[in-house]
Amino acid sequence: MNVINIKNKKAGYEYMLFDTYIAGIQLRGTEIKSIRQGKASLAESHCAFEKNELFIKNMNISEYSHGNIFNHEPARTRKLLLNHRELRKMHTKVKEKGFSIIAKRLFVNERGFAKMEIALAKGKKLYDKRESIKERDIMRSM
Repeated sequence: MNVINIKNKKAGYEYMLFDTYIAGIQLRGTEIKSIRQGKASLAESHCAFEKNELFIKNMNISEYSHGNIFNHEPARTRKLLLNHRELRKMHTKVKEKGFSIIAKRLFVNERGFAKMEIALAKGKKLYDKRESIKERDIMRSM
C-alpha cells in the first residue's frame, strides 16, 4: 500500500505555527478514493468555525476518475472531527487577534482513515519571511 502524505508547503513559510492537532475529516465515498490516488491540494485551504464546529474550506479534492453522477464537488466545505476540549481551546485562540487555523498535512493512517494535521498559526510579516529564508540558507550551507 502506497503512503499518502499531501503537504501544504507554504504553511511554514507564510505562518508561524504554534499548536498542532490531528483531526479526522468527514468525507464522501468518491473523495476518499481520490485522496488515496493522491489527487488533493491544500494550497488555498483554511479552517473556520461555524456553530462551534470546525470546517475546512477550499480544500481541493479532484473528482474521482471512475465516479459517475454521484461524484463529489471538488472544493466543497468539509467538517473536521475533533474532541470538544480541543475545539473549545482552538476557538478561544482564534478569537484572539491574528490567530487562524491552517491545514499542514493530509494523510491516510494505518487503518485507512483520512486524517489532517492542522495548526494554530499567526501570519508572518515580510521581515519574518526574510529571516526564515536566511536560516534555511545557513542550514543548507552547513
